[in-house]
Amino acid sequence: MSRRTLFLLLAICAPALPSPAAAHDVDVTGVARIFFDQLGERRYLLSIVDRQVPPILDPEGILPAGCTLIDADEDGLDLVAGFAFECMRGLTLDDTIVLPWNLAGVVALARWSDGTDASAYFPGKGGTIPIRFAELRAEAGSSAGLAADFFALGVEHIVFGLDHLLFVLGLLLLVRGVGPLAATITAFTVAHSLTLAAAVLGVVPVSPGPVEAAIALSIVLLAREIVTGHRGERHLVHRAPWLVAFGFGLLHGLGFAGALGEIGLRGNDLPVALLSFNVGVEAGQLVFVGALLAVNRIVPGTARGRIPKLEPTLGYALGALAMFWFLGRLPAVWGA
Repeated sequence: MSRRTLFLLLAICAPALPSPAAAHDVDVTGVARIFFDQLGERRYLLSIVDRQVPPILDPEGILPAGCTLIDADEDGLDLVAGFAFECMRGLTLDDTIVLPWNLAGVVALARWSDGTDASAYFPGKGGTIPIRFAELRAEAGSSAGLAADFFALGVEHIVFGLDHLLFVLGLLLLVRGVGPLAATITAFTVAHSLTLAAAVLGVVPVSPGPVEAAIALSIVLLAREIVTGHRGERHLVHRAPWLVAFGFGLLHGLGFAGALGEIGLRGNDLPVALLSFNVGVEAGQLVFVGALLAVNRIVPGTARGRIPKLEPTLGYALGALAMFWFLGRLPAVWGA
């Protein structure tokens, strides 16, 4: 697997941009963006939005059969990164461009000469990213396919998003009883779903640096409460864990929103993509919680379904790791 970890959704209004916008941090998100424009019946332009992706040294090696490069300068094309090409026949739904990038994936926006447009997310596969035109031609890509792609992306994000998983682990260590635990996890889910949707719709701006540092700090604070709770001290976190989970969930939702960077999906695709990604995140989260509860039940020496002697040790470990993350993310806060 290529590096997916730590932080992938959506400030999504790329179709409204007149030209490729400033690059987002591909090193963090693992997701790049491209624009695909049809210039004529058999002429096309592929523009690379992000400057951090590896350069394509041999574009002819990734083009469909019968397609060759053309000189963008001679055609008066304003091309910063990418290439123009011409095909002996018009591209069909069976054609594929294979980008030689070892990334989590690519979001492609296609703008066709008949005025229609389409967008889709394409996951990476073994160091390459196949871009299938069947999913980029307007009305050609099914909603089911889009939903499946973003569901898988959501599961992948939560599974490889270690800080989000550790926050959930902290909640499991902190909350006693099935009922309070269910209420706490539900509050966390509702909260991050709200801010995720708000960020996707552009209601709440997302600044990744401060958000990621604050998420790490939220784990530090949660770890502290795990340790103090073991000592018998009772604070708001212990009395109303669902309330604290909801507050921190709003913050983590912004982290989910920044996870995919500035994704360029058309307006009609947003509801399906947002819902599917969120469902994928929740599915991954539930699998993680279920696995931890199962392990907790089968480990010898548990009391009331818990492992009290390990709680302070795990609390200190969570706090130390999260503080390390927090200090490492501070430079991004100053540069925000």
